[in-house]
Amino acid sequence: MRLGLDVSAVPANVAGAGRYVVELARRLPAREVDVTLVTRRSDLERWRRWSPDARWAPVVPDRRVARLAYEAWRVGVGQSTHGLDVWHSPHYTMPRRRALPTVVTIHDLTFFTNPEWHERSKVVFFRRAITYAAAHADALICVSEFTAHQLDEALPTHAPVVVAPHGVNLDTFTPRAEHDDEVIRGLDLDASQPYLFFLGTFEPRKGLDVLLDAFETLARANPDLELWLAGQIGWGLAALESQLATHPAAHRIRRLGFVDEAALPALLRRARCVVYPSRAEGFGLPVLEAMACGALVVTSSDTVMAEVSGDCCELAAPGDSTALAAAVQTQLERSDAQRAAWGVRARSRAEAFTWEASMTMHLNAYDLARRAR
Repeated sequence: MRLGLDVSAVPANVAGAGRYVVELARRLPAREVDVTLVTRRSDLERWRRWSPDARWAPVVPDRRVARLAYEAWRVGVGQSTHGLDVWHSPHYTMPRRRALPTVVTIHDLTFFTNPEWHERSKVVFFRRAITYAAAHADALICVSEFTAHQLDEALPTHAPVVVAPHGVNLDTFTPRAEHDDEVIRGLDLDASQPYLFFLGTFEPRKGLDVLLDAFETLARANPDLELWLAGQIGWGLAALESQLATHPAAHRIRRLGFVDEAALPALLRRARCVVYPSRAEGFGLPVLEAMACGALVVTSSDTVMAEVSGDCCELAAPGDSTALAAAVQTQLERSDAQRAAWGVRARSRAEAFTWEASMTMHLNAYDLARRAR
């Protein structure tokens, strides 16, 4: 099969949906797929490193407005698509002038269910893009059953859906500690410090405001505990910045910024608890990565993270800081033996989610799109 994959929306610091696209580009060539990666013009070198067995077409403009226009009207057609069998748009959008069977990935439906969690311009853009893709793609990929159900509710008439959950690199994200102290010290952190760990983009839906409220209670009950926040800067941060500046335990909150994937396993393993209080996600990859490391995790009930974690994490209602603090305190008070037992269960659950299984479901979606033509 000859596949065109649009990788032009992946930012320089890869996380979340970007990580998913990188895994596609890395792994599909090993599944006997002849992959052409359509990249931004200045972005070729890193894709050569990440996916050396692919072909590359660096044709997409670098500037965002021009890239979005190109993505809508030019990408997926023209010289770069000659000889391809299927086109895959892995981030909601699809070419309006498509010439190939087309698959589109839908990550979540929060642009419909909770538009207040996003910038207004993105809500308008992505609602239109998702609506168009749902009606015109030959097949859709949803990254969880949770997302597939939300798609049915938001847009009941849509193209056929293949559910392809994300995976986790079980060799990278592992309970086996290797040089963790060295890695943590390399981030200018104290490797002996007990800490809670959050990983995710700083934006309204991630629940950082709730975590900071909960940490007021947790800091009083645990005088040595710190809160380490890792992730990229998103949007809508004015209230969060004010909350951080006036927090009673501000001196015990550390902002790590973007952390490279190579350092994440050590930070996840050594945390007293990984806390991911997001209000909603399409999948919630940090929870799965933490579980694969055998970490104790607290995340949000009634979300896809509860679907992913099974009974291997403590859950708290989204937006409820009192419940979040209680769930985290429960994890903190576990004995070493209990922590070890929970870690084994979490790792076993994580092993059910592999990128190899995800790639198989993607191949099924490509075949479905080809048959639709």
